[in-house]
Order: sequence, then structure tokens, then C-alpha cells
Amino acid sequence: MLETSARLLRLLSHLQARPEWSAPELAERLEVSTRTVRRDVQRLRELGYPVASSLGAAGGYRLAAGAKLPPLLLDDEEAVAVAVALRTARDGSVAGIRESAGRALVKLDRVLPPRLRGPVRALESATVVPEDDDSPVEGRVLALLATACRDRMLVRFDYTGHGGDASFRRVEPVSLVARGRRWYLVAFDLDRDDWRTFRVDRMAPRERVGPGFAGREVPGGDAVAYLTRGFLAAWPHRVRVRLAAPAELIASAISPADGVVEPLGDADCVLTLGGSDPLSMAAFLCMFGVDFELLEAGPVADALTALARRCAAAVPPVAPSRP
Repeated sequence: MLETSARLLRLLSHLQARPEWSAPELAERLEVSTRTVRRDVQRLRELGYPVASSLGAAGGYRLAAGAKLPPLLLDDEEAVAVAVALRTARDGSVAGIRESAGRALVKLDRVLPPRLRGPVRALESATVVPEDDDSPVEGRVLALLATACRDRMLVRFDYTGHGGDASFRRVEPVSLVARGRRWYLVAFDLDRDDWRTFRVDRMAPRERVGPGFAGREVPGGDAVAYLTRGFLAAWPHRVRVRLAAPAELIASAISPADGVVEPLGDADCVLTLGGSDPLSMAAFLCMFGVDFELLEAGPVADALTALARRCAAAVPPVAPSRP
């Protein structure tokens, strides 16, 4: 009986890991016959798990949606990943799911095996999440916007701009983009006949969505790139440089809200950087520790000259060596 119960748990774990399995595949994984697989599937159904089957010579099985959530069977890496994700959600910027994520994290901690409980608790105690000064995003608002993006339904909402100005908007939503601890909606504004990005925490959507729309392509074809370009345009200063370094190396060192990296080959790239202080931008370029060439600089060029002069003056002259 214990062997059968363990096999049923293994079967349930496999059904959760993939959309569909053939009977021979399950038989090979469980090291049993296809007849035993069919019996085990029937046992799962009797226990209330909605296992659907498809016709055919080989036969196929999948775990369908049911009236209740079956127990999730996770391997070690999956359990740690879920714990990290739940902690992030509990301390994150989405209101409405923080408490639920906290309860789920407590439940997970109770059933973790000892070999995993220690590392997960160490991660809990050693990790510090910065406080979010902005208003949190409501989970129901994210769900409404995500559904509208997927189903291509018009959204109406009241919006509070950066300066506090209130306005009513009608948009065709395309994509939700998470950037740091903020969420943004990329959409086509019907009344302004142009593309716009909106901070979700400043939106107050009307509950009714629709009608549907045919859909438009985001300028450039990529919502994340469009949002990043919008961030760059908002900075008072910009600089464009060619760096003697691979694009992935430079991209890993900057925030997507601050710059865009374009590869020029395996060893070179172009960085477009935005900022509010030319001197800080000049110092940031020097911190990469690689050679670079100014393509478009503006005030950053003068800041680099001043920085070079200041650094040279700080280095004491080297006394000539005696023969």
C-alpha cells in the first residue's frame, strides 16, 4: 500500500510538470506497465483529481482544472524558488496579495523538509527589501488591466499626472511592464491619438471595460523598449557613447530606466545614457573601466574635461628616478 501511495504521488507530480503525457511515457517514468498507469489514473480520479484522457493508440493524460486545488509536489529547487517568490510578493508593491502571500509562505515553511527549511529561513533573515515610498498597486487593478490587454478591450480610467493634474483617459491597452517596484501600462490614448505610458499606481480604472479593438503595434514593436525610450526622453541630459566592451557586460551594470545598450559586435556596444547631472554621468561612464568614444555628449563632454583635470591635479607628480 505504501508503494502504491508513493507511486500515486509521483504520478501526480509528473502530471503537474507537463501539459500532457502519453501512457507509455508515464509507464517509463514510473517503471510500471501502461495497465498500471491506467489503474493509478483511475485511483487519482476517485480521490477527486480531475485527470482527463485523450483517445489514441498510446493514450494521453493531463491534469484538468477542477473544483479544488490539488497539493503541489515540488522538488528542492522549485520549493526554494516558490519561497523566494512568495517573500518578494509579501514585501512587494502589489496591494491585495501581500497578506495572501504571507499566509502561503507560512504554510510552505511548515511542510519544508529540514534540509530546505534552514536555507530558506536564512534567506528570510539575511535579505532586506527596501521600503516602497510610492502608493502600492492594487491586485484587482493589475488583474483588470492584464485581462484587458489579453482580450484587447478598451479601458477607461481617471489618471493623476506627475504634477498632480487629474484627467480622464480612454486607451487601448497593449502591455503591462514591471520596472523595479513600479508597474506601467503601455497603451494607445484615443483622445490624444498617440502612444502613452501610465504608472498603474496613479490609475483609477472604471470597472467596465470594452468594447474590443483590433489592436495596434507598439512603436518599435517592443513595449519594454518603448517604455525605456520614454524614460530616456524624460531625463534632462543624455549622452551616447561607444564602449569597448560586450553589450551584455554593460547592460548588467545599468538600470534599464537609465540607459539603452545596443550591440555592435562581440566586443563593442553603444550606450545611450540619461541623467540629471552631467558630472555624475561622466563619472559613471568612467566607472565601467573600459575605453569609450563620445558620439553625442552635450554638457557631459564638458563634465568629462573637468573630471579629467580634477583627477590629474589630484595625482602628485612622480619624481624622476636616479640612474
